[in-house]
Amino acid sequence: MNITYKSPGALEQTRFEKIHSVIFNDSKQASKIVAQEIADLIKKKRKQNKNCVLGLATGSSPISVYQELVRMHVQEGLSFENVITFNLDEYFPMDKDDINSYHHFMSIHLFDHIDIYKKNIHIPDGGISKEKINEYCADYEKQIVDAGGIDFQLLGIGRTGHIGFNEPGSNYSSLTRLVHLDYMTRNDARKSFYGIENVPTTAITMGIRTIRKSNRIVLMAWGNNKSLVVQKAIEGEIDSNIPSSFLQQHKNVTFVLDESASEALTRIKSPWRTGSCDWNEELKAKAVAWLCDKTGKSILNLTESDYNDNNLSELLLSKSCYDLNLDFYKRLHRSITGWPGGKPESDDKGRPERSSPAKKRVLIFSPHPDDDVISMGGTFDRLVSQGHEVHIVYQTSGNIAVNNSDVLKFLEVTSSAFPNSKLENKELIDLLKGNNEILNHPEIRKIARIIREKESLAATRFLGIPDSQVHFLKLPFYETGTVKKNIPSEIDFNITRDIITNIKPHQIYAAGDLADPHGTHKVCLDIFLSVLEDLKKKSFMKDCWVWLYRGAWHEWPIHLIDMAVPMSPNQVLRKRKAIFFHQTQKDNVMFQGDDNREFWVRTEDRNRAIAKRFRDIGMSDYTAIETFKRYHF
Repeated sequence: MNITYKSPGALEQTRFEKIHSVIFNDSKQASKIVAQEIADLIKKKRKQNKNCVLGLATGSSPISVYQELVRMHVQEGLSFENVITFNLDEYFPMDKDDINSYHHFMSIHLFDHIDIYKKNIHIPDGGISKEKINEYCADYEKQIVDAGGIDFQLLGIGRTGHIGFNEPGSNYSSLTRLVHLDYMTRNDARKSFYGIENVPTTAITMGIRTIRKSNRIVLMAWGNNKSLVVQKAIEGEIDSNIPSSFLQQHKNVTFVLDESASEALTRIKSPWRTGSCDWNEELKAKAVAWLCDKTGKSILNLTESDYNDNNLSELLLSKSCYDLNLDFYKRLHRSITGWPGGKPESDDKGRPERSSPAKKRVLIFSPHPDDDVISMGGTFDRLVSQGHEVHIVYQTSGNIAVNNSDVLKFLEVTSSAFPNSKLENKELIDLLKGNNEILNHPEIRKIARIIREKESLAATRFLGIPDSQVHFLKLPFYETGTVKKNIPSEIDFNITRDIITNIKPHQIYAAGDLADPHGTHKVCLDIFLSVLEDLKKKSFMKDCWVWLYRGAWHEWPIHLIDMAVPMSPNQVLRKRKAIFFHQTQKDNVMFQGDDNREFWVRTEDRNRAIAKRFRDIGMSDYTAIETFKRYHF
C-alpha cells in the first residue's frame, strides 16, 4: 500500500477528511511502509551527497518503525552515516541515563543498533538548568535551521490530540519551549513511571511551528483509544484544543492508521454518508443500528422516512423498510442465548452455538489472572453449571500488577506463622518496606506470581472448576520484571500450541480487546491467532469454534455481536464475588487506566449498559449481558 501524499477529500469516500490518511489492517504492516519511505529518502539524499534530516518521535507508536529500520541496516546494509536526527521532546527534569528518558528510549530502540554518527543525534536535554531553558530551546531551533531543516518528521498522537508535547491550548506559531503536561498525558505514562505521581509535570518540546516547517510529515496512530481524537484532527475544525488539527494546513502530511484507530472516521463509521456502499450483511446491520441511535427509535419502529432522511435510501433499493428492520431484529434475537455452550437436543439453526456435542470441552484464555471473570464471569458460570468441561488458561503471571504492600503483607504473615522459614524473607521484608516502585527482584516476582495464582484458584473453585482444569502458562515474553515486555519468541508460541493440542477444545474463548495495540491483551491475542493459523488444519480443530470477548473498558458494537449471554441478578452477584477473590486487584490497582472505578464496578456498568442497549433497540429486558464475536478461521 502506498502512503505517498494525496490531496485530502479528493474522493467522495474521503470528502469529510481534511488530512490525507491511509488505513492499514494492522500496525506492523503500516510500520514497514513508513520505514521504507524513510529508508528511500535516506538513500536518495545519499546519492545527492546530502544529509537526510529526520525528526523523530518516541512512545509506543514508532517502535515497530525503528525495528524495521534496524533490520534494514543489519540485513540490507542501509547506512545512516548521512542522517541527522532531531527528537521532538523530552521530559523535564530528566537525567539522560534514566530508563524513562527519551535518550534511553532512542538508544535501545534505534541508535545503538545503527551506524549513525553520535554528533548527528539531537535530543532535548532534560538535565539543563531551568534558568537556561529559554536559551537552550532557541539554540535547538537554530541547530535545526543550520542542518537545513527537517526533511521528514515522524509523529505519534496523544489522546489529548497532542503532537510532540504540544498540549491543548498550544499556539499555532509556537517554537521549542518548556511546557506543562496535561493530566491525561501524564496518566498515559503512569505505567512506565510506576504511578502518575512519579511522572514529570513538564517537558521540553518542539513547537507547532517547528513541526509545520518540516518538508514531509507522517503521523501514526494505533488502537481504538486513539480513534476519537484522530477523527477530530482529520475531520474537525482547526482548534488549538486539538493541536494535531493544525496539520490540516500542511501541504505534505499523511496520517497512517490501523483499522482500530480509524473507527471514528466517517468513511468507516458511517460509510453511507460518503457515497454508494457494497452492502454486505454486516454493513446493513451496522447501518440499522446507527439509524436507531440517530433517531432514538427501536428497530421495528424505523420508517422509510428515517432511512431517506439519513442517507440510507440506497438500502431501500434492495429491500423494504419492513424487511430491513425485521432482518436486523432477527439477527440480534438469534444472538441472545442462555446456553453459551449450545442447548442440548435443540434446533441450533436459530442459536449462536451448536447443540452437539452436548457436553463440550471449553478453553478460556485469560491474558492476566482475573480477565476471565471480569470479562465473561457470567458466561463462565453458565458453562460450568451446564456441565461442560471448562479449562481456564492464564496466559501471563500478572506478577508486576501486585503492589509491594500486598507482597509485604503475605510475607509478614508467612514469616510470623512460620518463624523458622527462609532467612531471605526478612531481607525481602526490609526491602519492601516503604518502597513503592516495582522491584525487578526474582523472589518478589515469584511471590507476586504465586499470590495471583492462588487468587485465581480461589475464584475458579468458587465457580466449580477442579484445580486440574486451571492452567498457568507463565508466557516468557511477559517475565521481564518491568512494564516493558519482550517480543514474543517461539517458546511463547509453543506453550500456547501445546495447551490447545492437549485439551482439543470444542470451544475457545479469547480476549479480543484491542484498545492498546501494544498491551499484553493484544500480544496474547496475536500469539493465539498465530497458533490458531498453525493448528487449523488439525482434525480436532475442525470441530472447534472461537469466540472473542472484550475487557472491562470496551464492548463489541451491537452490529458485531454474534452471541449475547444474559445474566440474572443472582449471576451478576456471583460474577462480582468471583472478581472479589482477586483481592490484590480490587483496590488501588496499579494499572487500572484512567478510570478510577474498581473492576467489578466497571464490568457491571458495562454489562448493564449493553443490556440497556438491547432493551432500547427493541429486545427483551435483561439485568446485564456479556457479549462475544465469533472468530472464523
